[in-house]
Amino acid sequence: MHNTLESLTEPLVRIRLELLYAELMEGHKEYAQLSSETNQHFKSLRDALPGQLQHTVFLYEDAQISLQTILERSIYIQGFKDALQLFSELQNSSI
Repeated sequence: MHNTLESLTEPLVRIRLELLYAELMEGHKEYAQLSSETNQHFKSLRDALPGQLQHTVFLYEDAQISLQTILERSIYIQGFKDALQLFSELQNSSI
């Protein structure tokens, strides 16, 4: 069920997370500011490094983004499973 649930929900999760980030950028000033500051600081660090280290930082950033993507999807799916379990338990207790 684990792989089936993930494959069925993959497009939904991706779309929902993209919408959530867009909403955060538009409606949450602190998130938008911190995101902008993070990007500026990371760019400054990357630009200050020599060429080979810039490539290493690029590889690091790419790996971090991949890890974050896996984590976000896992958290989202676990929340969905938790909601289904809670719903089931609430239905059973009402009987």
